[in-house]
Amino acid sequence: MPLPKAELHLHIEGTLEPELAFSLAARNGVTLPYADTEELRKAYLFDDLQSFLDLYYGLMAVLRTEADFEELADAYLARAARQGVRHAEIFFDPQAHMVRGVAIGTVIEGLGRALDRSVERHGISTKLIMCFLRDESAASALETLEAAKPYLDRITGVGLDSAEVGHPPAKFREVYEAAAALGLRRVAHAGEEGPPAYIAEALDVLGVERIDHGLRCMEDAELVERLVRDRIPLTLCPLSNVRLRAIDVLEEHPLARMMDAGLLCTVNSDDPAYFGGYVDDTFHAVREALALGQERLRELARNSFEASFLDGSPADEALRSAYLAEVAAYSFD
Repeated sequence: MPLPKAELHLHIEGTLEPELAFSLAARNGVTLPYADTEELRKAYLFDDLQSFLDLYYGLMAVLRTEADFEELADAYLARAARQGVRHAEIFFDPQAHMVRGVAIGTVIEGLGRALDRSVERHGISTKLIMCFLRDESAASALETLEAAKPYLDRITGVGLDSAEVGHPPAKFREVYEAAAALGLRRVAHAGEEGPPAYIAEALDVLGVERIDHGLRCMEDAELVERLVRDRIPLTLCPLSNVRLRAIDVLEEHPLARMMDAGLLCTVNSDDPAYFGGYVDDTFHAVREALALGQERLRELARNSFEASFLDGSPADEALRSAYLAEVAAYSFD
């Protein structure tokens, strides 16, 4: 039985395995530019974030109906359960679907059907976080938030993802202010390829409660001190960092140094179908590469629940307490 954990940095579109991609393509009459699943898997080699995004958005063409999104989410949850995930806060990218003519309601209702039965079917509690694409306009983000208003009962928070360089957090000040006014939680990708200043800007301008990635905070001692002092969680994705060349090899990842500095680090899989492993695979990889002991792994698992948004109600708080008790009682033997 794997160590119980929460996953806080997971793009549902990034769980699209080649086999499911071909199955949905056949169902929806979409022709993929690959002969078979093996050829598609060979395409999962990237030079940088943009080369990954080109394939990532291209494959989304197979996602058309509520049933497609339901099947995608259910497949992830089944895998996550086997990886020890007890709680998942799942990102989705509505703009990438709306631009293809897929209504936001189709996406949310499809995902929602899988999430609604997740506890019963998979033993995983869930929350849904709607991300804005930072390489799209701020006006498009505002339009997306407006389109999502009929579905806010299903959405816990908003995030910011896609190509980071050249798209500073401040570009999205207005939509984050609007999201806050609606009572939505706020996170943002920052400091993966972008500079440490983007992390501070996400905190100061967008009012985010968690930083997704945050890898480059280690270049700024004052920023590290602030993140430690304010207990700002970082949702790190080590396998992603290596596959996208932010880190050359996993043995050079700063995760251990970040934990030594007192940062509230969590480990996540990001886009696991593309990056070579789901979240427990990532735990095993960093354990081996960075020589992390059992208690360090337990700390990461504990952090994942502490950093979660299981704090919005007494029921959430009780659930988080129960999950933390599972982590404390876990035996590595």
